[in-house]
Amino acid sequence: MIRIGKQDRVFVLTGAGVSAESGIPTFRGVGGLWRNYRIEEVASPQAWARDPALVWEFYSMRRRVAAGAKANPAHFALAELEQKLAERLFLCTQNVDNLHEQAGSRQVLHMHGELFKSRCDTCRRPPFADEAMYEPPASLPCCDCGGKIRPHICWFGEVPFELEEIFGALDRCTVFVAVGTSGVVEPAASFVAQVGGQGRTYYVGPELPANASAFDQCFQGEAGKTLPGLFVSD
Repeated sequence: MIRIGKQDRVFVLTGAGVSAESGIPTFRGVGGLWRNYRIEEVASPQAWARDPALVWEFYSMRRRVAAGAKANPAHFALAELEQKLAERLFLCTQNVDNLHEQAGSRQVLHMHGELFKSRCDTCRRPPFADEAMYEPPASLPCCDCGGKIRPHICWFGEVPFELEEIFGALDRCTVFVAVGTSGVVEPAASFVAQVGGQGRTYYVGPELPANASAFDQCFQGEAGKTLPGLFVSD
């Protein structure tokens, strides 16, 4: 069990393994391929400049898959933890789906963007909710400014969102929990090292991550079976 004291501040990082338990593919686990394209070929600024229609076809497929997924017990366990801890919980996810919100979490920071939002690639129009599928023969969406509308996603080669807020929360936390992450993708893989000796660090997932040695304790098992009941708060 992970005991949460009245003064503890908890930082939870969730990764692709949590969404995979809801049926959303990680791509890393299938060779990083979609229709024989490497994921970097459809999820990068270079891909967008080269073939925006192909990029939108890929993300339309991802939207369709995510739209049919349901939150699993791991998502509900974290939503319940938020109800108990309120602002003392900082939930950061590498996932772009909305399953945390579906389970009832209200304060979720999506460091890699949100699948059901889009934004202009040219002007400062804020990201907006968008569940549309832009696949052939659908035309590509355009902004009023004349720019192209792109997925609100952090692509390969781009800087994750809200890093200043994330690092501030890491500095303040006394308990760090990573769930279903590979321990490979930066900068998230280094979060546990930043917490260092200032707090307790835990990992939850069916397989040990690449950075397992950096955690004080690892709980091996599916997040949906392990997280419910894992947290005990004073």
